[in-house]
Amino acid sequence: MGTQFLTDEQGHKVAVVIPIAEYEHLLEDVADLAAVAERRDEERISLHSLKQQLIQDGLLSR
Repeated sequence: MGTQFLTDEQGHKVAVVIPIAEYEHLLEDVADLAAVAERRDEERISLHSLKQQLIQDGLLSR
């Protein structure tokens, strides 16, 4: 089943029905965007610095 549109008496689209898998994917996207928005003002670090920190913490091998 694909995407379906519900229309009013004049034929104007008023709602949409989508497959559950697509709905779940959209929810994941919304959650990802919320996480990005929450972390927008955090200090940024370079990939090199991140790798060095992970190595120091024993979470990444050289």
